Amino acid sequence: MSNEVLLLQPTEIEKVKDHYSKFRVERSAPGVVFAAKLVDTAVTIYKSGKVMFQGNGATREASLWRSSDNSVQKIVSSNTKGDTLPPNFASLSVIGSDETGTGDYFGPITVAACFVRADQIKLLTELGVKDSKMLTDDIMRKMAPDLMAILTHSVLVLKNEKYNDIQSRGWSQGKIKALMHNQALRHVLKKLIPQKPDYILIDQFAERGIYYNHIKAEKEIIRENVLFSTKAEQLHVSVAAASIIARYAFLKEMDRLSEIANTTIPKGASSKVDEIAAKIYLKHGAEFLKSITKWHFANTQKAMKLADKKRF
Repeated sequence: MSNEVLLLQPTEIEKVKDHYSKFRVERSAPGVVFAAKLVDTAVTIYKSGKVMFQGNGATREASLWRSSDNSVQKIVSSNTKGDTLPPNFASLSVIGSDETGTGDYFGPITVAACFVRADQIKLLTELGVKDSKMLTDDIMRKMAPDLMAILTHSVLVLKNEKYNDIQSRGWSQGKIKALMHNQALRHVLKKLIPQKPDYILIDQFAERGIYYNHIKAEKEIIRENVLFSTKAEQLHVSVAAASIIARYAFLKEMDRLSEIANTTIPKGASSKVDEIAAKIYLKHGAEFLKSITKWHFANTQKAMKLADKKRF
């Protein structure tokens, strides 16, 4: 099944809508403003101005709107860094992996990998699966359980106690993430046996050589058909699905931490985070605060200073 995506100007969008008006169908997925279903092609228009053509006739239909003037451009990976992807990569069967939580003072690092078969891509697109940064937490909380039910996946949650332990022994976040990605990919590949993906796509956080250097001591290292790219969530829906599942796992752990701390735990690493951390420190002590945070972050010292001011 072919998959073509164009970025069109508003005037061109209106022409596309008019052209396919008699084939219009209703789609309630987030961000979709128009959808049509031809015999061999599905056409979906998003608020962003992207138009997706999927099906055996995708290339034919996309060619009607491509390169007629400079206002039309094909979406390619020119705004990404990493490996050059094969033609029609977005329509292949791929395991994608992604992580979240690395920049948050509170909460875990979570990594997810999931396999999306070529015949599942259309369904995931209709469900509204896309880069998690384009979705709200509430939408991902609702979407993730469905994805986990239909996709072969693995999700790993590195809680703060373990994170602080291995970080204090000199492990960088890059090494931690590489090990978690490799483990999640191993899990998915074992679940798929004897089936194999066409490719594996990792949302790139390190150059290929650095990534594999991080995991060189592992007994089983996943190398076959592995590709790396930044902004990988935009290149294949498997990475977008993995990003949603990883975020869901992160949010569930944040819920747990909020419950045991008896306060709403904020995301990120802002001054608001410092204030909440100071309050938790004053109420529960340093050991408790350490158990729910990435202790080496600068937020720790900032929280301590705030706590000292409130003591006097």
